[in-house]
Amino acid sequence: MTQLQEAVAQVFAPQGGLALAEPAFRPRPGQTRMALAVARAIEGGEVLVVEAGTGVGKTYAYLVPALLSGQRVLVSTATKALQDQLFARDLPRLVQGLGLPLRMARLKGRSSYLCLERLERVRQGRTAPQDPQVLRAVAEVERWARVTRSGDLAELTALDERSAALPLVTSTRDNCMGSDCPHWQGCHVNQARQLALQADVVVVNHHLLFADLDVRDSGMAHLLPNTGVVVIDEAHQLNDIGVQFAGEALSSQQVVIYARDALRLTQEHARGMADWLVLCATLEQAMRELRLQAGKPPVGGRLAWQAVTPQGLDAVKWRAALLRLGQSLRALLVPLSVLEGAAADLQRLYERGAELLARLARFAAAADDECVRWLEVGAQSLRMLESPLSIARIMQQRLLQRSLDDSGTRQRDGLDPAGRKAWIFTSATLGNDDGLSWFVESCGLRGAQVLQVESPFDYQRQAGIYVPQPFAAAGSPQHSQQVAQLALDAAQRLGGRTLVLTTTIKALHAISASLRSNLGLFADLDVLVQGESPKLALIQRFTAAGAAAGRGAILVASATFWEGVDLPGDVLQLVVIDKLPFPPPDDPLVEARSRRLESVGRTAFHDYMLPEAALALKQGAGRLIRSETDRGVLVICDSRLVTMGYGAALMSALPPMRVLTGQPEFLSALEQLKGRGDRCESEPEHGAGPRTQA
Repeated sequence: MTQLQEAVAQVFAPQGGLALAEPAFRPRPGQTRMALAVARAIEGGEVLVVEAGTGVGKTYAYLVPALLSGQRVLVSTATKALQDQLFARDLPRLVQGLGLPLRMARLKGRSSYLCLERLERVRQGRTAPQDPQVLRAVAEVERWARVTRSGDLAELTALDERSAALPLVTSTRDNCMGSDCPHWQGCHVNQARQLALQADVVVVNHHLLFADLDVRDSGMAHLLPNTGVVVIDEAHQLNDIGVQFAGEALSSQQVVIYARDALRLTQEHARGMADWLVLCATLEQAMRELRLQAGKPPVGGRLAWQAVTPQGLDAVKWRAALLRLGQSLRALLVPLSVLEGAAADLQRLYERGAELLARLARFAAAADDECVRWLEVGAQSLRMLESPLSIARIMQQRLLQRSLDDSGTRQRDGLDPAGRKAWIFTSATLGNDDGLSWFVESCGLRGAQVLQVESPFDYQRQAGIYVPQPFAAAGSPQHSQQVAQLALDAAQRLGGRTLVLTTTIKALHAISASLRSNLGLFADLDVLVQGESPKLALIQRFTAAGAAAGRGAILVASATFWEGVDLPGDVLQLVVIDKLPFPPPDDPLVEARSRRLESVGRTAFHDYMLPEAALALKQGAGRLIRSETDRGVLVICDSRLVTMGYGAALMSALPPMRVLTGQPEFLSALEQLKGRGDRCESEPEHGAGPRTQA
């Protein structure tokens, strides 16, 4: 055993560093096994993929060897919430416990930081909002701006992340003035980047990692080359986030904002040099005409775009509208291009317009065979998008800077072997086979070391799974009503403590509306619905309702609530999933990936749809049991899980919960949970036991 591995083993030993620093720490063989594997990967500059089940303690399992290695460490997470948790809680606790004199920094994208110049513009009335609510939010930002040191808008917990005030007080790469800004020295983005460059441990997020693969603006250009260890946590989201940023996008909003910025800046710096009002108005009008050619928003809001024209649109009219938009944009750029010695604002304006024109030209040409293209159509907006089918090539060529062949031999692409970087990819859900092929293949990591560490939880004792039968068929008009009735009956027995996860927004609205209709105005249960309040506020209200006697709550949610929601103890006792989470077959990316598989003789359903559903189902089920003392029931309201041949594969992907074979067993399990909840309310000190390291 090497020196690093011995040091890691000692930290996780019964009387080691973690036991001394964390009174609740208990050694777990799986956690130590993962930590030693990470140590070996760091020493060898290897690529390691680890699926660590809930409760393993993967955060400490990768942080301990990384921190003890003496190398510079970069940790990337899928969400800002986990990024903040790592930086504010886990890292300081561990660094202090191990007595390591390490400098830590957190780096986010520029939209997460207050822009002093943009705030100054609002203060001076140059971009004054009219909405009273937005004005109040800006006033709150202004008060906070006087005392903040970091400029991280996450400090403003009362500010809704969807607030219209945020674009007014943050910058983008397009509108940032760069070194010409009068606030350049005090810029919060620059200060955050400088701190990151000086730190031993830097915490970023996947969006920042991919935001600018040409590293023109993200700050990653200086971070990655000088880092010895890169950890990608919540790695199951890497491919989806990566394809967003690796593609191209052009929206009507971008064009309209550009036209209005152009009018404001030319009136300020080049009045009389051209008929700017007509040029900018013509550009906006051309954008509106293109939107009209897209017609009414389709079901799902997306149109496939395999050829030169989006599916279902008139090719001649679409091309003509696209051409007029390009001509209008070019007409505005011509007078901008000849302004000698123009103000820096006008130079940047020209560069922005040239980039928009280049994107438009790309969408006017046929799509690349390696990409999928689609059109998103809103009531008054549209977005043209193109993405690669996976990030495999990007990972190998532009991040990993190496390739791994099937035998695991590393091809260094001319890099110095002594400077090999270790890459650790980890998550609770990365695949449904021994090779974790769902993740490994999509991310171009074939040949990487793979490790699976099972959850230490006793699922047979702690949780049961129930598939109600008979039940309305998934997708039928009666299905959402029956899901709502089942959830309501169970929640009334438990005093709330119920999370309903839906696969579509339509089901979310139907189920929540049915619950509220059945409960009436004077019920003892609250129905909390995703989208009606910020995610954090909903979780806090749900937690408060589950931790106290009296009024309980049912939380109905979709999308982001399937993962990253941590509700330990008896706050959450029942998770209801409305139906199997298969990818939507009419989604352009799903269609393109399916066609690619079929073209090489593989089966889209078994090789793509089924693994995707298995991983999503596993994520949703993972909300139920979060600690060794948790108890609960998972209900999946989709009889296909037990009637279809593929149901066994999906069941095997779930934690090994005991199967409740009928309604009597289900009701009995609820009664046991109710009794447990009643005891916890009267004896709160006997509630949740020691928490696991995340």
